[in-house]
Amino acid sequence: MIEGDDARHLARSLRARPGEEIEVVDPTGFMLAVRLDHVSVSRVDGTVIGERPHHPEPPWPVTVAIANLALSRCTEAGAFAFIVFQADRSVARGVKLERWSTICREGAMLAGRLRVPEVSFASSLEAVVNAEEFPVMLQRDAPQRLWDIGGLEHITLLIGPEGGWSERELALGELSASLGPRNMRADTAALVGLAIALASRGG
Repeated sequence: MIEGDDARHLARSLRARPGEEIEVVDPTGFMLAVRLDHVSVSRVDGTVIGERPHHPEPPWPVTVAIANLALSRCTEAGAFAFIVFQADRSVARGVKLERWSTICREGAMLAGRLRVPEVSFASSLEAVVNAEEFPVMLQRDAPQRLWDIGGLEHITLLIGPEGGWSERELALGELSASLGPRNMRADTAALVGLAIALASRGG
């Protein structure tokens, strides 16, 4: 049985109908084939007619700490968690944790993930650096590429605002890495950095 927002999404946005077959993610690690018996905006019932193993989560967690939002695409790509922080050159947009969590939830559903990334807020880059075990600052002129950083199981990618890092913030980056010689928007850097970090760790 599916209830709440998921039922409403199936009934209204996806226009699901009785007799239709859909795929439903079982959090225990299976993709279920379900034939729908009843569909309404409040509840969807169906019968499981098949299942197969489903293991979409990356083997190592990569957290994305970003001063601008790139939640949906990075959730689809496999981000473990997000930390939205206020950088020195950020344009203040307000804290909207509930909305951000909804975006991640929708992205996780689209990608067929077993878990929804948690979204938290930090008041500054210092707060992120002090809280995370292996923060890696993405910086175009860093001496090493992100791909070459190994041995860190749970890394946190630090991604600055469109205006770039301030000198004060650059001094906080004990470990920095480059995505290459090209300038990227913050949301592009988040997605590219996440893809590289996951690929280099087999995820």
